[in-house]
Amino acid sequence: MVRVLIPSQLTSYTGGETRLEAQGATVDAVLDDVDRRFPGLKFRVVDEQDRVRRHMRLFVGMDETRDVRRPLRDGDELLIFGALSGG
Repeated sequence: MVRVLIPSQLTSYTGGETRLEAQGATVDAVLDDVDRRFPGLKFRVVDEQDRVRRHMRLFVGMDETRDVRRPLRDGDELLIFGALSGG
């Protein structure tokens, strides 16, 4: 299992949950598992070409990744962050 941390701007898709457990051997597979339970969440993170959206950041542990094919291991932590903007 992989622990997935959800940013506050996406908790409307998860019923308020900020920490989830998901299965998958890659970032993409984990996002698919989360999306099965919380439809629409993955589309907010990854576009139609399987690219991480410009305003989103993904970290596996302390390492940022933009590659949804990045392998994950049991016990990894996937952090999803939304970029802040404003003026």
